[in-house]
Amino acid sequence: MLVLFETPTGFALFKVLDEGKLDKVEDLWKEFTTSDSARRVVELKAFNKFENTSDALSAATLIIDSKPSKGLRKFLQKHCEGETLAVADSKLGNAIKEKLKIDCIHNSAVMELMRGLRNQLTELITGLGAQDLGPMSLGLSHSLSRYKLKFSPEKVDTMIIQAIGLLDDLDKELNTYAMRVREWYGWHFPELTKIVTDNIQYAKVVKMMGNRANAVNLDFSEILSDEEVETQLKEAAVISMGTEVSDLDLLNIRELCDQVLALSEYRAQLYDYLKSRMNTIAPNLTALVGELVGARLIAHGGSLLNLAKQPGSTIQILGAEKALFRALKTKHSTPKYGLIYHASLIGKASQKHKGKISRSLAAKTALAIRYDALGDGEDNSIGTESRLKLETRLQVLEKTEFGKSAGSAKGKPKIEAYEKDRKKGAGALITPAKAYNPAADVFLGKSTEETPKKSELASKKRKHHDAETAPPTEPAAEAIQEDGDQDRKKKKKKKSKETEETPVADADGEKKKKKKSKDTEEEPSVATAEGGKKKKKKKADTDGEDVAMQAEESGKKDKKKKKKKHADDE
Repeated sequence: MLVLFETPTGFALFKVLDEGKLDKVEDLWKEFTTSDSARRVVELKAFNKFENTSDALSAATLIIDSKPSKGLRKFLQKHCEGETLAVADSKLGNAIKEKLKIDCIHNSAVMELMRGLRNQLTELITGLGAQDLGPMSLGLSHSLSRYKLKFSPEKVDTMIIQAIGLLDDLDKELNTYAMRVREWYGWHFPELTKIVTDNIQYAKVVKMMGNRANAVNLDFSEILSDEEVETQLKEAAVISMGTEVSDLDLLNIRELCDQVLALSEYRAQLYDYLKSRMNTIAPNLTALVGELVGARLIAHGGSLLNLAKQPGSTIQILGAEKALFRALKTKHSTPKYGLIYHASLIGKASQKHKGKISRSLAAKTALAIRYDALGDGEDNSIGTESRLKLETRLQVLEKTEFGKSAGSAKGKPKIEAYEKDRKKGAGALITPAKAYNPAADVFLGKSTEETPKKSELASKKRKHHDAETAPPTEPAAEAIQEDGDQDRKKKKKKKSKETEETPVADADGEKKKKKKSKDTEEEPSVATAEGGKKKKKKKADTDGEDVAMQAEESGKKDKKKKKKKHADDE
């Protein structure tokens, strides 16, 4: 078995002398404690030296990418015929096996063997000293680090940050200069401000015309595309109410117009430059949100890589930090969008759907930024596909909203039949209609206690059916009345003792009590007489117990009246 080992000076092939020691992985490191013991395990078979630093760098970069270089392939074909090769990278072993048809091994024993070889490398390779190995390793590592950075001037996003900042400054300056031109020349020709609304066209007209008296003899067709605007300008110049200005004033105004036109031209050039840089560095982001919005997002994030680390929710509100923290402090609703609000997709959406579209657009934008920052591709396929999906989603949202709000031709909404309980294509119901249940009705004025009372009364009536003619309940009623009279007498005696000091009040009270006692004595007698008559007329309704119950109720009423009288006397 052979071992492929990479060094800063070249590739080395070692022959394993005792393969049985590879079975004991834990004790393998002991064989490489000294150079003599290491020579008993492995020996150098062949060595392929790098010609220069660039050759070493190219070979090292290919090894990092798990690809054998051209020199390594020739070296292995020459010395590895019919041998098994131990490698430190399994992907490199698969590539060698596919291209060179050489069996490769990668396991823990091979890794331990590589560790021992690295420890005794200067002793096993003759002519390689430790003083030479250190500088070569350092130089190769520096070269490899520079290459791994993959520095490309085409991928520098600093230029985008500077360009978008300058573009915003130019817009402010250009607006300030244009307004100054309008205000300055407005003293001479104030009507021109309403006739020509565009700032660039206004500056061109002022530069060409100078004094308003020259407007009649000039042709403004190259500047003003509309002939009506040109005729209005010439007519207003004749009847203008502006003041007269000197030639020196017009000269300074024309110089200011030159500055405005120069700034506008430079802004157009800067925008083209920014557009080309954005298409090169972030093509997917540009296809999704546009050049200006994408550049502002990169500038706000600091760099494209920093922006790629942000989630979609952060990108959605990027640029609205003040509103976000104000909302969190005052416990109000947080903002739905920041810089991303100026994207064309959100501008197309209605006010009701701007939040949904901004959330979806922020999620797709986060994916596009990560692909631009970390991906190898340079096309804008992901951004274009995401934009088509978002446009489709926006159309669906707008159509559903329009369908909900739209009505029929007469202005009334259409009412569709509810077909949930019907089979498709049939008129029969899936579930049959329920019948009316009269037992579920509830009647007011009836209590649930009626049924047991009726059953008790019926049983009592059957028991006393035989004794209908005779009045058996009169003695019971008389006994109840006698007991009531005794109680009344006792109470009267007590009251008379207590109320000796007020004889007049007692006399009045006794008279009232006598009258009421007579009334109470007459009531039960009348009730019993009427009950007897009813028993003779209606056998089922006359019952002795009913009379007793009436007597008890009358006794209770008397007691209540006595208590009230006693309270009044006190």
